[in-house]
Amino acid sequence: MADYPVQKLTNLCYVINEQSEVLLIMKKRGFGAGKWNGPGGKVKTDESPKAAAIREVKEEVGLDIKNLTELGFIEFIWPDHLIDYNQRCHIYLTKEFSGEPRESDECRPAWFALDQIPYDQMWDDDKYWYPDALAGKAVKKRFFFNENNKIIKYENI
Repeated sequence: MADYPVQKLTNLCYVINEQSEVLLIMKKRGFGAGKWNGPGGKVKTDESPKAAAIREVKEEVGLDIKNLTELGFIEFIWPDHLIDYNQRCHIYLTKEFSGEPRESDECRPAWFALDQIPYDQMWDDDKYWYPDALAGKAVKKRFFFNENNKIIKYENI
């Protein structure tokens, strides 16, 4: 199996409420602006991916989360001239949280029924792994993107 240079360590955390809805965020700025995604972001040098997920969810939507289940990771690989976008993203799921989601400078949160995920307004790869992740199944995949953020291939790792 080939090794690919991963430039960033990131995380996503999917919060599911008692109505079996998942909390997604509409990114307002930065990488992924204009797309729905799970809350999350970069892992700081001095923290674990799990600690970063807890911090990012609090910063982005104001929820305190606990008892996270780590589902695995996804590697996102871009062409050589976009190598700075490459990342390994740790995926978490939780049903335990307190607080009410609130909008921030970075994003607008909304709850979605699990059968009404807005895939047409999300990253191209999401339709390939969200169903498993939202069902609590392990996820270990690598996606290769072109310069237009479209998948050219993917593989299980």
